[in-house]
Amino acid sequence: MLRWPSSLRSRLTLWYSVLLGLPLIVFAVVSYLVFARTLQGRTDRFIGDALTAFARELEAERRVALGPVEAMRSTVAEVRFRDLQIAILDSAGGIVAETAPPAHEAGGALLPSADTERRIVAELRGQDRTNSLALTLASAQGAYRVIARPLVVDGRAFSLTGTYSLSDSEAMLERLRQMFTFAIPLLVLCAATGGYFLAKRSLAPVASMAGQAAKISASNLDERLPVGGGDELVGLARVVNDLLDRLERAFAQQRGFVTDASHELRTPTAILRAEADVTLSKPHRAEAEYRASATVMQDAARRLTRIVDDLFLLARADSGDLVAHREGLYLEDLVHDAARAVHSVAEQRGVRIELGQLVEAASQGDADLLGRLLLNLLDNAIKYSPKGAAVAVEMRRRNAHCEIAVVDAGPGIPPEAHERVFERFFRVDAARSRSDQSATSGAGLGLAIARRIAELHAGRLELAESRPGRTEFRLTLPVEE
Repeated sequence: MLRWPSSLRSRLTLWYSVLLGLPLIVFAVVSYLVFARTLQGRTDRFIGDALTAFARELEAERRVALGPVEAMRSTVAEVRFRDLQIAILDSAGGIVAETAPPAHEAGGALLPSADTERRIVAELRGQDRTNSLALTLASAQGAYRVIARPLVVDGRAFSLTGTYSLSDSEAMLERLRQMFTFAIPLLVLCAATGGYFLAKRSLAPVASMAGQAAKISASNLDERLPVGGGDELVGLARVVNDLLDRLERAFAQQRGFVTDASHELRTPTAILRAEADVTLSKPHRAEAEYRASATVMQDAARRLTRIVDDLFLLARADSGDLVAHREGLYLEDLVHDAARAVHSVAEQRGVRIELGQLVEAASQGDADLLGRLLLNLLDNAIKYSPKGAAVAVEMRRRNAHCEIAVVDAGPGIPPEAHERVFERFFRVDAARSRSDQSATSGAGLGLAIARRIAELHAGRLELAESRPGRTEFRLTLPVEE
């Protein structure tokens, strides 16, 4: 059983051959039929013209002859046409007069058999006397064309027939068939050979790209596929190279994430180990010393736990496992709860929490995640506000959305860092101070987590404004009408 080729090069070659071979075959068949019809038409016109000329000559002979039979015999004796034999048949199908066979047909008469003669006469009886009958018949010498037309002489009905050998036409058609039989396979073979080499040359860039792609791994993501080989392959190479660019950036981001996470985790773990080593370095210590050491280790463990929780949350978000458990809620209640949660932290920093006008905003979402988002924004604002300043929280409705703005009076964020503040582990330490008293990890993950939670709820978190003395983060969430 023939199998469809698995190689793209072979498939292209096969399709190229089929798409060229089928039109060639159709062209050959149509050309052959048209040519054969043309030859038959020329033969019929020749026989018809010859019979017309013979009938005129017979009429002229009839005027000077004593009888119709004598005129017919005199005419067939005088009129000759190359390769054409003319015969006059009576109503019974008998031969009244006939021309001699053409010289090249000597030894075998071209006249039809008696049965064919009677068939011709019968066909003529059933037709209008002005019509002719054309037949293609076979004999021992080959095919021949017979045209018979009615002939009336002195009121008597006769049949005037012209018989023309088709040997030359058949020989010409045979040569044409042989030419097509030889030429078409040869052309298809040449086309297949040319198509194979063209496909091989056209697919060479694909093989080059495949070889280069096989060499690319995580250790050499900076390498790219060669671009070339036509618009389609150039487009494919660019798409793959863009994919490699994104993968390289993702790997770089992942490596940076691991590096930053390791750095952030190193500090609390180093504090835990150092404090434990110091505490255990002496066999006996006072209770106050143990309590102080335990307090230091407790703070370090708490910070370590917050960092691990934040990393775990981001990892779930990246893998798509972070799913919001949606339920009906009111955003103004979440704002109140978040403000109460950071009240003690704000007092320790000497910062006031001022709630502006809160509007009723019913929504669907995960209360825990949205509460964490607001807690991160408020904690971030408190952390970078100067002592005695206020953190303002405002709400307003805009059509089917609610905007929650958190404004602090800190030193501001440089313009070049406005978008980077949402990156993981990014902190503008030069512009904004940092405090260990925080409701979050303080590792630079709060805003990254907040933006992911906002996106999970079909909302957005953006830095609306930042200048010395005023920084506003704006959260936009969809609400129910």
